[in-house]
Amino acid sequence: MNERIRLGIAGYGNLGRGVEAAIAQNPDTELVGIFTRRNPESVRPLSPKIAVHPLDGIDAFADRIDVLVLCGGSKADLPEQGPALAARFNTVDSFDTHARIPQYFEAVDAAARAGGKVSIIAVGWDPGLFSLARLYGESVLAQGATYTFWGRGLSQGHSDAIRRVPGVRAGVQYTVPVSDAIERVRRGENPSLSTREKHTRECWVVLDEGADARAVEHAIRSMPDYFADYDTTVHFIDEATLHREHSAMPHGGFVIRTGTTGERTSQALEFSLKLDSNPEFTASVLVAYARAAARLSRSGQAGARTVFDVAPALLSPKSAAALRAELL
Repeated sequence: MNERIRLGIAGYGNLGRGVEAAIAQNPDTELVGIFTRRNPESVRPLSPKIAVHPLDGIDAFADRIDVLVLCGGSKADLPEQGPALAARFNTVDSFDTHARIPQYFEAVDAAARAGGKVSIIAVGWDPGLFSLARLYGESVLAQGATYTFWGRGLSQGHSDAIRRVPGVRAGVQYTVPVSDAIERVRRGENPSLSTREKHTRECWVVLDEGADARAVEHAIRSMPDYFADYDTTVHFIDEATLHREHSAMPHGGFVIRTGTTGERTSQALEFSLKLDSNPEFTASVLVAYARAAARLSRSGQAGARTVFDVAPALLSPKSAAALRAELL
C-alpha cells in the first residue's frame, strides 16, 4: 500500500472544516495540521487530535506536508496567499473569481515553477466540475450552445453584500434559476437569454432596530453588479426565523449543452448538482485534486494547473487497472 498523502489546511472557516471532514473520509490521506491567522487556541477542529498552528510559522512544516489546501477567500486572501504559498508548497485552491482566473493562474504558475512545486487552482464545482462539463459539451457538440444555471442555492458573496447595507443586521441571498428558461433550453430552442431571464434573487433580511425597510429594499434591489440586473425579492424576517430556516448552505445547478449532429439531429448533454452543503462539497473536490497534485509532484512536474490539465485517473485512489475493470 502506498504511503498516505499528507495534507495541511490553510484557513479554517466553512471550507476548511469541510476539508477536514473530507480528509477523514479518504483513507489514503491524512491531516498534518491546520494553519490559521487567528489565535490557534481559539480554533476548535472537528477532531480534538488535530493540531492548530499559526499560519506565519508554516515553513517549519515544509518537509511534512505533501499538499497544502488553501481555504481562504478569493477576494482578498488567495490573490496574496496563492502565489506566496505556491512557491514553498504543492497547493490546491478554490479561487472562484472567474474574470480574474487568467491573471491569478499566471501569478501562481510563476511562483510554483520557481519553487519546483505543483499548484492546481480554481478547484470546486464552478469553476471546476462545471468547467469540465462545459468543455466536454463544446468538444462533443461542436455546433450548439452552452447554458449554465446556478441554484437554487445560498450565495455567500451576495449574502455578504446584503449584510453591508446600512440598516441590515443579518441576511442571506438565494440564487434561483428561472424554470421556464431551463425548459426552453432542454427543448433545444437555443434561446438567447438575458441575465434577468436566467436567474432571480431572493433575499431574507433581518433589520436593525428602527431601520427603514423601504430604504433597505431599495438599496438592495438597486445594487450594481449584484442585484440591479435581476428580478429581486426582499423578505423581512426576525433573527430567530433566519437562524431556524436559513442557516444551511445548499447550492447546485445545471450545465446544459444543446446542439446538432449529422443531418440536423438534436442532441443534449446535461450535468447537474444538488448540494446540501456548498462548502463541504467544494472541500471534497479539493481533496480529490490534492491527490492529483501529490501525484503530479511525485512525477517531477512543476507549475500551475487547472482542472482542464489533470487526467481524471489522478483524482481516484484506485489503480489504473482497477479503474479499467470497475468504471470503464
